[in-house]
Amino acid sequence: MSINEMDSKIKELRELRRMADELAAEMETIQDSIKAHMDAEGVDTINGTDWKVTYKAVTSSRLDANALKKALPDLAQQFTKTTTARRFCIA
Repeated sequence: MSINEMDSKIKELRELRRMADELAAEMETIQDSIKAHMDAEGVDTINGTDWKVTYKAVTSSRLDANALKKALPDLAQQFTKTTTARRFCIA
């Protein structure tokens, strides 16, 4: 691929990312207004003709790796797994 083709691809990718960011922000705004409406109505579920929206508290339990490392560093090290991944960045 020539440098001109690469320039064109990077320009297109940057524009698509910008558009995706704008769409994500618009989606977030709409979601926030729906959540605010649900909070104001005091409901956690709304049904429509072909949709259902839920906005409920979800509880999850996760391992606190930092606390484990402080309390039992040897055990934490024993069960620590290192992975390698390739990161794609455009600057």
